[in-house]
Amino acid sequence: MSATVDFFWEPGSPYTYLAATQVEAVVGGAGGTVVWKPFLLGKVFEALGTKLPASVPAKAAYMFKDVARWAQLYGVPLTMPKVFPVHSLAASRAAIAAGQLGHSAAAARAILGAYWGQGQDISQVEVLSAALNHAGLDGAAILARAQEQSVKDQLKENTEEALKRGVFGAPTMFVGDAMFWGNDRLDMVKLALQGRIKH
Repeated sequence: MSATVDFFWEPGSPYTYLAATQVEAVVGGAGGTVVWKPFLLGKVFEALGTKLPASVPAKAAYMFKDVARWAQLYGVPLTMPKVFPVHSLAASRAAIAAGQLGHSAAAARAILGAYWGQGQDISQVEVLSAALNHAGLDGAAILARAQEQSVKDQLKENTEEALKRGVFGAPTMFVGDAMFWGNDRLDMVKLALQGRIKH
């Protein structure tokens, strides 16, 4: 049984934010570890010919209420961003760069928290830098590294991997080859890690 969970995440996804506040405790409690995989959900939507869920007014209205309920349940801050949807390329590259330096989890929490917890515009490099610094990371160094080709290539590879593995939304988690989509599937991820449900 795989002891790792591949966590495909997108900075602009509210359900990714919610799941990111819980996933390490859930996975760690089942004896596993999280492998953070930033990817470009917009590119996946483009490849699949799908639209943003929030592009449907009724669905958007419900989604924002649902996200608020989950945040209340988890006891985590939620501030609906003024800029939504957000251009997440810089944030995703920063997450890759931080991961190359061994700070995947901290960077993910910092970026998601800045956007969904505080409502900040993470398409702005100064916002990203401040968020990373606040998390105890070197924002300037990470953003400089984010311009390197290896970072750009890794983000592209993560996005292509997501498509090949059947990802169509975020967050998407894998235990081995078993795919689980959405913040509300964390309990199933735990059971899969424990070998208690069939894949």
